[in-house]
Amino acid sequence: MILVFLSGGLFLGWSLGANDAANVFGTAVGTKMLKFKTAALICSIFVVLGAVMGGAGASHTLGKLGSVNAIAGSFMVAFSAAFTVFWMTRLRIPVSTSQAIVGAIIGWNLFSGSLTDYNSLSKIVITWGASPVLAAVVAMILFAILRSIIRRTKVHVLRMDMRMRLGLLLVGAFGSYSLGANNIANVMGVFIPVSPFDDLNILGLFTLSGAQQLFFIGSLAIAAGVYTYSRKVMQTVGRSLFKLSPESALVVVLSHAIVLFLFSSEGLESWLISHHIPAIPLVPVSSSQAVVGAILGIGLLKGGKGIKFNVLGGIASGWVLTPLVSGLITFVALFFLQNVFSQEVSREASYVISVPVVEYLESKDLETDPIKVLIDEEYGNASRMQSALRNETTLNSDEIKLVIDAAERERFYIDPEIISSKLDTEWLTREQLNALRGLSGQTFEHKWQLNGALNRISDSWKPRANATSNKKYNTELKAKQRYLYDSFRLPLENSK
Repeated sequence: MILVFLSGGLFLGWSLGANDAANVFGTAVGTKMLKFKTAALICSIFVVLGAVMGGAGASHTLGKLGSVNAIAGSFMVAFSAAFTVFWMTRLRIPVSTSQAIVGAIIGWNLFSGSLTDYNSLSKIVITWGASPVLAAVVAMILFAILRSIIRRTKVHVLRMDMRMRLGLLLVGAFGSYSLGANNIANVMGVFIPVSPFDDLNILGLFTLSGAQQLFFIGSLAIAAGVYTYSRKVMQTVGRSLFKLSPESALVVVLSHAIVLFLFSSEGLESWLISHHIPAIPLVPVSSSQAVVGAILGIGLLKGGKGIKFNVLGGIASGWVLTPLVSGLITFVALFFLQNVFSQEVSREASYVISVPVVEYLESKDLETDPIKVLIDEEYGNASRMQSALRNETTLNSDEIKLVIDAAERERFYIDPEIISSKLDTEWLTREQLNALRGLSGQTFEHKWQLNGALNRISDSWKPRANATSNKKYNTELKAKQRYLYDSFRLPLENSK
């Protein structure tokens, strides 16, 4: 059943390969500077490397948008996004896989009654507009520089042709790596909270986490999509929108690669933060949008006369329709999966404002008198509780979110057998493991109770105060906390 459920992500990976990954070499193939088979081989190798080595960054933001907490739900979210991308690809429209998966996650949120993190959503939506604009600006600058270099060097035509082909191969490899690092979050990000894989040690040399194993499988599906179904979109991007010269093709691929790298590199983010420079958000951006933006930038630099605005209009309409169609398909498909096939598409939830919850909120300096009218009321999902808080109190949005997070009822049993035999002792530090052993045999009803108990035993479970300089540390700490929740969680029906 694991393979069956993961097939949704594999289908999405294949669709991304057919639609988005081909954009890395679409301009090179469209200008006949590279053969399709050569481009597909280089693209496939470096997509896999990028996904496994650098795929974690963008997945964090996507996870904040909505944490799909049942593997059947993850399957349908991925499958619905893939289905949307597949049919857009058949229409030769280079759509955004990022938009498809975002629409699908929101569809799951609506069906399950989960809350959509609008801060994360707004960050992602802003990048949808920013990435093509940034790609256009980068392309205009690079094209002007390249054209100046060519004029000054006066290289022989045949030698220039050879250099252009080599350049397209190199920047295509970089673009493929960046695509894998950025867009693998679209393919397998929804499976991370319900990953069926344990950490895998390879001959004592290195360890692949469960997420990295998911990324590896998803990247192979992307490679399959590149080989089997990418020619049509390559032609649309490489020829239909604007006629490109080999020099233009090189600039388009490089500009696209730079944009994807900027939005996926944790190393770059850490460097910017350490030098007190505002970091670029790590979000999955659209490969297609970056390529189209780069092509438009060169077209505008050349006066804009050769731009085919009717083709651009069709592409833009696909970008608008994709998240809407994907979200609708997901909502309807989840209904059938749950009610016809009796699959759990979201984990059972319970939200209760109990006396301990009120005391915890008071420790956070929240005025709790308004919420006491709802004490001991139980809600089956976050959306219902949000509606009750809005109707019965005057709390603002941030305060409502704090109450909902505190009221979520889950049961965690710190099983000493799990501590001794199943936890990743290489990832968790000795101090963190000792703190867990100190809680052996105890049961907790809320995440904040477990976190508080660990914090009282050891500072190794406390987030560091300076959020900017310690962002990487705190992000990893949150990942470790989620790991504990998944390891020690009891089924809700067994906890009552």
